[in-house]
Amino acid sequence: MDLLDRLAEPGLDLLGRVDTLLASGVPEGHPVWPLLRRMQALPGEAVRTFLDLRPAPLSGAGRTVRQFVRDYDDACAALTDQAAWSGPAASAYGQARAGLLRHLDEGPDSLVGRLESTAGYADALADWAERSRLALARALADVLGSAEAVTVVAATAPRVGGATVPVSTVPPWPDDRAGPARPGGVTTPAGSGGAPGAAAGGPGTGASARAAAEIAARVLAVLAVAYDGAETLLRQWAPSLAEMPWRPRPTGPATSEPLRVRWRDD
Repeated sequence: MDLLDRLAEPGLDLLGRVDTLLASGVPEGHPVWPLLRRMQALPGEAVRTFLDLRPAPLSGAGRTVRQFVRDYDDACAALTDQAAWSGPAASAYGQARAGLLRHLDEGPDSLVGRLESTAGYADALADWAERSRLALARALADVLGSAEAVTVVAATAPRVGGATVPVSTVPPWPDDRAGPARPGGVTTPAGSGGAPGAAAGGPGTGASARAAAEIAARVLAVLAVAYDGAETLLRQWAPSLAEMPWRPRPTGPATSEPLRVRWRDD
């Protein structure tokens, strides 16, 4: 369990409240707008998805791929032995053997080279996942202790008969003609009754809406940087991960030399 796991429960609770307020309206011109368009998700949903990304399986995949290199080494060792015969067939066999050895293990453009690149890519992804989870954990810790979090929690904890009602159990607002907020939505409007914390000026204009947008911007900005890093890794490693097709080399013309076999005493 890392720092992000420990902050997941309170972080998702806060971001669920943020999602509720954002679904009722986002302040016009706020920096969160381009992040929402880019991520195509509200912060709660985006973080919940990111929590499933862990470095350990990626590191394990790299170790597994490297184990196959030994099998290729054994195959190359078997092909290295020189044939105890000569003649046209032996020459053709030697050419084919040399070509197969090059294909199996000769530099980065070989099957072993591709295996090593695949393992290296898995290791790079594991390091990226670990760094990204730490950055997200720091962002969650920052917003959980912020003044904006106090505003959001206060705005999404209505009291009915003196008791606080959890946000998930609050029924649709009486005058909300658009119905309850849609999960994952951004532009669902509220009616004249408004959502928790809505200002009289309209959706997205109150202090709670601004606070929710600020928290969302901080969290989504970290996720955007993380996904940028993943795309950069893919571009960097893509040439080394391309398929390595078999390219047979042309053989020489057939000759009429006699076949000679050398006997070896074991």
